[in-house]
Amino acid sequence: MTVMVGVMFVVVVYLAIRVGPDLGAAFAGLAPVLPDGSLLYTLGLIGGVGGTITMAAYGYWVNAKGWTNSGWMKVMRLDNRVAYITTGIFVVAMLIVGAELLHASQIALSTGDKGLVDLGAVLESEYGAATAKLFLIGFFATSFSSLIGVWHGVSLLFADFVERLQKDRKGVSTEAGSAVLVAAGVKERSGPFRAYLLWLTFPPMTLLWLDQPFGLVITYGVLGAFFMPFLALTLVWLLNSSRTPREWRNGPLSNTMLTVSGLLFIVLCIQQVRELPW
Repeated sequence: MTVMVGVMFVVVVYLAIRVGPDLGAAFAGLAPVLPDGSLLYTLGLIGGVGGTITMAAYGYWVNAKGWTNSGWMKVMRLDNRVAYITTGIFVVAMLIVGAELLHASQIALSTGDKGLVDLGAVLESEYGAATAKLFLIGFFATSFSSLIGVWHGVSLLFADFVERLQKDRKGVSTEAGSAVLVAAGVKERSGPFRAYLLWLTFPPMTLLWLDQPFGLVITYGVLGAFFMPFLALTLVWLLNSSRTPREWRNGPLSNTMLTVSGLLFIVLCIQQVRELPW
């Protein structure tokens, strides 16, 4: 998976450099402006990029790597910083590719399952077959790494939920042992983990019959954005509660940023609901 992420990042950044963006216009785009009709796509972008369910799964991923105690806190913070910096560069690069190749050329991708092929054709006509093939390889790496990450993280989350539910019914403590079991790979061999893998794999395939892959991606992102205020405000509560050791609790800056983020997402979500064709 690390190789896939590396390929994804390198290819997309290379493409952004290759298309030669207008840097002045790109920096002007940093001003927060929402054109008419763009709110849905903005929510989708935030939900897809900000990390929604993946943030909930992160704790299981670090446990799977053996980072099971507070001694790894500095490593985890560094890991998060690198991840978000890399993600930010990747997203900006992808936006540049889209703006330069599609918007500037007045090209609209098809709404069916040919959009990726359309973009590959544009790249081939502008920069040659090698660049187009690189893009397709990078897109495959992006999709595959995203699928593997979600399959693994969410299935671990579900397996942990089932285990805690069973222990709670039996009156057994649920506070200890979970991280160690994840690190040892025990939960990855459990029935709930494997059952949820199957659930994540096959039922979503039926959505392909809708023949609207772009719409599905936007819908996923929007739902993720609706999840963000819940996540932000929950983190404010958890990271200031007695469950978190005092030395690792949020400071004023973190609390302020999380609160502002939560309120921003609430406003955006309410606005989007108001604009629905009721």
